[in-house]
Amino acid sequence: MINPKTFLEFLKQSDINFFCGVPDSLLKEFCFCVNETVNTKSHIITSNEGASVALAAGYHLATKAVPLVYMQNSGLGNAINPLVSLCDIDVYKIPMILMIGWRGEPNIKDEPQHIKQGKIQLEQLRLLDIPFITIDSKTNDFGDITSLIKKSQNESRPVAIVVKKNTFDTFEAKSTPKGEKTLMKREEVLQYVLESKIKNEIFITTTGKTSREFYEIRKQKSPSLQKDFLTVGSMGHSSQIALGIAMQKEQDVYCIDGDGSIIMHMGSLAINGISGVKNFKHIVLNNGSHESVGGQPTVGKEIDLALIAKSCGYVSTRKVTKLEELGSSIEWIHKNEGPLFLEIFIQNGSRSDLGRPKESPVENK
Repeated sequence: MINPKTFLEFLKQSDINFFCGVPDSLLKEFCFCVNETVNTKSHIITSNEGASVALAAGYHLATKAVPLVYMQNSGLGNAINPLVSLCDIDVYKIPMILMIGWRGEPNIKDEPQHIKQGKIQLEQLRLLDIPFITIDSKTNDFGDITSLIKKSQNESRPVAIVVKKNTFDTFEAKSTPKGEKTLMKREEVLQYVLESKIKNEIFITTTGKTSREFYEIRKQKSPSLQKDFLTVGSMGHSSQIALGIAMQKEQDVYCIDGDGSIIMHMGSLAINGISGVKNFKHIVLNNGSHESVGGQPTVGKEIDLALIAKSCGYVSTRKVTKLEELGSSIEWIHKNEGPLFLEIFIQNGSRSDLGRPKESPVENK
């Protein structure tokens, strides 16, 4: 396996000194290494992958140096527009190194949302005319990577390093994400919601551990009432799915969202708020991290999401930091007309034995 610190030093020796992107579970050890050892002016965790490409382009325009953008392959869709219309050799010719985690690699067991993207991964890069190489746990010679970096530098074009599962060895971080033990756990908040007076409403849950926990609690507490849509992919889009349903239904529709998801496509808040859809209820569980892919930080707790939502046209918003405030806030969002926005601050962490939905996405639909 590749030592993340050794690989980072190799990149720096190759004049790669700026890093940005959206964390990925396959790259998490490398991401932890970058986050801990690279200064904040040279490393930014961005809102989404397209923004990462644009930020990297700005860095190159200012310095003429080549940046590195990391992402999960599911985020390549977000990045295609600036890659093709900004960085491509037929447009501005902006060099950069893309480091892409290969989720859903053929013949490697993975979750349903990654299967299609994994299958088309390499063909997609060929279609985009982005030269690439793949690396894995057996890669011990960085010669091909050196050649790829030189190609990006000499031809002023994006290139890609596709990273297979278990490529990077563990990085022993000196610091770990703050747990903020005084805050509520996500699972206890979800249990509270499902045990409240909210009974016959429709729930749309965001991708990652939120959907997994919601699924398990629902199966245990009230399986007969289940009409939930578990968003297993499409990070950042759960609120628009919920809005589309709410516009066509009379019952209240609840979107259970996360801070990373909200930040990824924050423009949706404006559409939700201005829509005036009265049965649209938005609950955001804010732990300030990309927990499902390793716990790398977001800016979720450094900005005022509730105030942003209010500015975007939500009828009313609330914040909750303590368990004793939760009951009145759930009653408030249950009884009042929307669009409403409830931000609940939670701590990082989930059960080690947390399962996944047994039904397929089509069965869930």
